[in-house]
Amino acid sequence: MTIVARFKVFVGLDYHSGSVQVCVMDGQGKVLLNRSYANDWREIVAAVERCCGGSVVVQAAIESCCGAANLAEELISKAGWSVDVAHPGYVNRMKQNPDKTDFSDAQLLADLERVGYLPRVWLAPEEVRELRRLVRYRQDLAKDRRSVKLRIRAMLREARIADPSCHPWTQAWLRWLRETAPLSVQSRWVADRQLRRLELLQESIKEVELRLRDLAVTDTQIQKLLAQPGIGLITAVTIRAEIGRFDRFRSGKQLSRFCGLSPRNASSGEKQADAGLIKAGNRELRAVLIEAAHRLARYDERWSKFNLALRSRGKKGSVVAAAIANRWIRWLFYRMQPQELAA
Repeated sequence: MTIVARFKVFVGLDYHSGSVQVCVMDGQGKVLLNRSYANDWREIVAAVERCCGGSVVVQAAIESCCGAANLAEELISKAGWSVDVAHPGYVNRMKQNPDKTDFSDAQLLADLERVGYLPRVWLAPEEVRELRRLVRYRQDLAKDRRSVKLRIRAMLREARIADPSCHPWTQAWLRWLRETAPLSVQSRWVADRQLRRLELLQESIKEVELRLRDLAVTDTQIQKLLAQPGIGLITAVTIRAEIGRFDRFRSGKQLSRFCGLSPRNASSGEKQADAGLIKAGNRELRAVLIEAAHRLARYDERWSKFNLALRSRGKKGSVVAAAIANRWIRWLFYRMQPQELAA
């Protein structure tokens, strides 16, 4: 029986929607191939095999961008490659020159993978990416709903129409707006269409939430999150979609930084100060966690005491909510670890 020798090559993939620049490099840093191919995993694999003249072990790198995760998953599951997804911002800072070409970008990715300096990011599995798509669609609908409400209130302020005694957006307030608000003819026409759009958005949001509820039933991570005090469906699915797996982080502190909840130090010399939260992380995830912190401060005994302790020291409500969210997500990190690791 003939044994075919296999050697390792390092492949950099500069991804585009229509094509992929493929750079193949051996263990000594010699470039064996650097050409553009169609955005198809079969053509990319065939090109690498032709270049290397047989069976090889492939360790590839691709920058995170729209569509890159799907190609990476195909290369992993169908071609048996090892593919790392790189952080595009960090890769750009590691360049040695200001020029940018597909040729040099693919070569840089292959070389970083070869020497082990590639700034890796987590490749979310398909079910998490699908959940993200639903969660972010709901977030877009919620933003549109908020914009419609702001336009309606702005129109009322412009016409100097005072609100009735009831609170805005209650059923009584909406009835007043539809029936008795003293709007001009054109303003009434616009308001009716804005209200119609608002109703459609609310119906769409309910449809998405029903779909999310169905997905949550079969997801053990979401069910575990829903079992935590003060956590509802939207908070649970957002955490699951954006964080994915809790055991991919080394510590609760690292997870908190990923969520953008770590305080930013602004000390210099004898001056010791901070400058709010770090400017990083997913904004929607951070917003959901801050909202959860407000609920925990009201309804959970442990965090209510922490809230009162900080407020007694003169801390503002926003600072207290951020502190609760920071500590809570660190605590949640250990609660959400797999049982075999937590034991």
